[in-house]
Amino acid sequence: MSSDDLSDDHHHHDGGENGTTTTTTDTQNNHNSIVCKNLNLFHIDIRSEFSHHDPTVARINNGSFGSTPSSVIEAQQRYQLRFFQQPDDFYLNHLKPSILRSRECIKTLINANHVDEISIIDNATTGAAIVLQHVKWSFFESKFNAGDTAVMLHYAYGAVKKSVEAYVTRAGGNVIEVKMPYPVTCNDEIITAFRNALELGKSGNRKVRLAVIDHITSMPTVVIPVKELVKMCRDEGVDCIFVDAAHAIGSIEVDVQDIGADFYTSNLHKWLFCPPSIAFLHCRNPEVSNLHHPVVSHEYGNGIAIESSWIGTRDYSAQLVVPEALEFVNRFEGGLDGIRKWNHQKVVEMAEMLVKVWGTNLGTPLDMCSSMAMVGLPACFGIMSDSDALKLRTHLRDCFKVEVPIYYRQPKDGEVDPVTGYARISHQIYNTVNDYYRFRDAVCNLVSSGFTCKVFQD
Repeated sequence: MSSDDLSDDHHHHDGGENGTTTTTTDTQNNHNSIVCKNLNLFHIDIRSEFSHHDPTVARINNGSFGSTPSSVIEAQQRYQLRFFQQPDDFYLNHLKPSILRSRECIKTLINANHVDEISIIDNATTGAAIVLQHVKWSFFESKFNAGDTAVMLHYAYGAVKKSVEAYVTRAGGNVIEVKMPYPVTCNDEIITAFRNALELGKSGNRKVRLAVIDHITSMPTVVIPVKELVKMCRDEGVDCIFVDAAHAIGSIEVDVQDIGADFYTSNLHKWLFCPPSIAFLHCRNPEVSNLHHPVVSHEYGNGIAIESSWIGTRDYSAQLVVPEALEFVNRFEGGLDGIRKWNHQKVVEMAEMLVKVWGTNLGTPLDMCSSMAMVGLPACFGIMSDSDALKLRTHLRDCFKVEVPIYYRQPKDGEVDPVTGYARISHQIYNTVNDYYRFRDAVCNLVSSGFTCKVFQD
């Protein structure tokens, strides 16, 4: 798909050096009519549901913090008001049944066997802490031996890496990171690299006690062949298999029985329209796992699901609106599946358009994208560090009103004019083509002006 092709169908808007843009109402209406045609919206106006978004910003970074429609925010505020009206009645009579309703919704969404397998927590980082704390105690209680290994992807989320360091490394475990190439060309590259890491983890008469597997990595974003990796770990006798799927629910299909991991966690505030912060932790065998919440309160010892439902006085409202978020989702024909397919289709279209205009490449094949894609930036930008990537992101936000994260890829020896910067673009139902046009035009503007990241060093 070329830039010209898109411009024929939609009014083009120009981004100047200061980021000012002109967007026509026709363009916005065009996009929404396409959404209505493809997703068959019933009694829903996307613009009104997301009217609280800053209209001056091209927000193509749903992956970081998600988005919540007005109808779900209003439901959350009703719960908050009920608490303020009579907190004793709310906590003693309404909180636990409301959390149970959310857990039952999640059970159905992810095809769990029983609601007891579902715990509602703050975010996927909390889920990692719960599982890794359990692994830590296995070292302390001599169930695992000092020097036994944990295997995780090199692309694992930074907070999860820190959690592994805090819980596993300090307890005597040895951590092996799976080195993967980037760009990625196929699943086999990941499967082979993971198998090699497991073999390394078993060397010297050690045992691999823990595998941390992303379902969708964050930066760079790649859909990982999680089912194949989980099976590999089972075959190799790995004791604890934990899937960090922070970006998964609402973005790709999730079937925990089919995946088969011991523990699986995902955020609901990223791609399922819930307010922050809410996630779930699925435990395959809750009766034998002996998990505990890191925050110990009155429910300690009653199982991780009940422990997680009360960790002291706080605002639980985000955890109660899962039914309302699903009501919003189900106003679309095809429900969540329809939205997932739409977002994948559109992010692929926008990614292909951008790399064609800029003469770059995608970071993964299209079937390894979810509702996010990695788009190569022009090599002439000279992105040479994580700091350059962060400063370029800030520059795009401040000067062009484009919100998009940038990933730095260290070049290999001998590469000529390598693409070292990749933008992670997201697509959610509120996005329009103009959001991606603005990003396209901002980058083209920088290229034509002779911009390089050296300006950040002056």
